[in-house]
Amino acid sequence: MSLQHLKKDIPASIVVFFVALPLCLGVALASGAPLFSGLIAGIVGGIVVGGISRSALGVSGPAAGLTVIVLSAIESLGAYETFLLAVVLGGILQVVLGALRAGVLGYFFPTSVINGMLTGIGLIIILKQIPYAFGLGDNATGDIAMMESGGAAAATSLSGLFAMVHPGVLLISLISLAILIGWESRAIKQNRWLGMLPGPVVAVSVAVLLHFAFAGSDSLALLQSQLVSVPVASGFGEFVSLFTLPDFSQITNSAVWTVAITIAVVASLETLLSVEAIDKMDPQKRTTPTNRELVAQGVGNSVSGLIGGLPVTQVIVRSSVNLQTGAQSKASTMIHGGLLLVCVATLPHWLNVIPLGVLAAVLLVTGYKLAKPALFRKMWDCGLEQFLPFIVTVSAVVLTDLLTGVGLGMAIAILALLQRNYRNSHFLHRRESTEQNNRLLVTLRLAEEVTFLNKGAIRKELSEIPDHAHVVIDKRGSVYINYDVEEALADFISTAETRGIAVDILEPEPETRAQPRSDMLVAA
Repeated sequence: MSLQHLKKDIPASIVVFFVALPLCLGVALASGAPLFSGLIAGIVGGIVVGGISRSALGVSGPAAGLTVIVLSAIESLGAYETFLLAVVLGGILQVVLGALRAGVLGYFFPTSVINGMLTGIGLIIILKQIPYAFGLGDNATGDIAMMESGGAAAATSLSGLFAMVHPGVLLISLISLAILIGWESRAIKQNRWLGMLPGPVVAVSVAVLLHFAFAGSDSLALLQSQLVSVPVASGFGEFVSLFTLPDFSQITNSAVWTVAITIAVVASLETLLSVEAIDKMDPQKRTTPTNRELVAQGVGNSVSGLIGGLPVTQVIVRSSVNLQTGAQSKASTMIHGGLLLVCVATLPHWLNVIPLGVLAAVLLVTGYKLAKPALFRKMWDCGLEQFLPFIVTVSAVVLTDLLTGVGLGMAIAILALLQRNYRNSHFLHRRESTEQNNRLLVTLRLAEEVTFLNKGAIRKELSEIPDHAHVVIDKRGSVYINYDVEEALADFISTAETRGIAVDILEPEPETRAQPRSDMLVAA
């Protein structure tokens, strides 16, 4: 790590720190976890994961993609300490995955399902942040539930809900949204000075100023419950006591292991997707060792869980900011972790003046980026084979849970694959011949690879061949024909004579059947 790199890495790390701070707090807020846990995860992601990972530009921390899992897991497990044990175990499983060289895991999930998962998460984030953006408070949940009863009760509940809206919080949320959206405009990005400031930093700064400005107003002043609440320690000993230990007595709880496996799989998948994206954007085209990255993330999650933090992944937003601000090495992500640690240890009073409304605005924009309407259009344009797994995954993630959503999406994707495989198992050519008394000639040309999945389609075609036809089964282009298919062909041939069907078999040359495919040689 040269001095030249530090000259670029230090400024980049400061920008990433300012972007990461509101995101760490916001993700913790969306996850229903203590806000302090999001900061712990950001520190661990920067220092621990950054120190072990070989990703030059990747930044790790609490991820929006895990908020749904964390929120439901804390509720189902009943205690945050029990959830922390699942985080520790999930990290250990990630280390095992890395040791088993499972870095190719992400390639086995179709893009349609991955996009559906992220879109569903984005929609959930948006729905969960609406109460915070309006300052509705904890009572909003009950009023929203009452609206489902319909009729006069719903109208009464709706009017009560609007009466609960806090004008100060709403104003801060709207102004923050305007800043965040405006900061994405070309005019701001091309401005020499404004373009250097991250949008979330500007939004948080303005929100804090508005909070102080509203303090003298009876209607606009924010309540303490509408501000960030991070524990404040008077000394080092008290600061250390703020960290929470997992409840290891729950290690035999099967529900804990289920959450651990979920965290390991989803965190690994999100990390691998981020790694692939950042490596593509890297001007130096460096390649991150994915197995080493899984180990780094696993160690980070275990450490984060041991001291009370949320699970971590490599995250695309902070990583792209790191790249765009000129970072050259992983020193940038480690320094940003150190800055978070210094901020939490020495400046908690300043964190506690940040309105929750601005964090909700940051997350609303994050949720929108994950669930852009343009993505729905794009998936539709790709055809039903891509759109059906996508929309099923989105719907199931929103209506049930993330694992169910991904599972249903994968099931639809596999069914679509089987259907295409069924249709494309072979090529059938029919023609009338002037020879042999105008006997119908049917040619079946089998594909390069014919597996047991093709057996049903082939049996169907064979059963539809008219009596007294002449059938030619062409195997010359096939490299592999599954035993089940050979058996189906043999069954057809054995009964063909009774139907007056003549059958000719065109076998491949011996060297053709033995010759391996070129792409198999490359893979080896």
